[in-house]
Amino acid sequence: METTEEKIRLDKWLWASRFFKTRSMASQAVSGGKVHLNGQRIKPARTVNVGDVLQITRGDVTFIVTVLGVSGRRGPAVQARLLYEESEESIKAREEQRDIRKMAGPAPLGRPSKRDRRKIKEFTRKG
Repeated sequence: METTEEKIRLDKWLWASRFFKTRSMASQAVSGGKVHLNGQRIKPARTVNVGDVLQITRGDVTFIVTVLGVSGRRGPAVQARLLYEESEESIKAREEQRDIRKMAGPAPLGRPSKRDRRKIKEFTRKG
């Protein structure tokens, strides 16, 4: 973990804290409005300070984290986890979403076959 005096761009911090696989993906997410700093939409070049609250949306999962440390280097996941603290509400919401996805069952594997399409048509025409 680096010193708290260091100034780091938001996209670089998101990459270092392992929320995104590449820095360009982090930058696109910030530009696309998927990341909010203290409740406001921001740009990727905005600096991150200790104590800032970030709302990060990745797919259908939303993280609400408080920045605990600033680092521009991408290290192991154990070190990256020390850079932020996730709120209790965020953890509970993610667990509920995970349970809902589990109950929905597995995703379909590709396009339906000809037989499957016939079954779908038959089923929809009965209703």
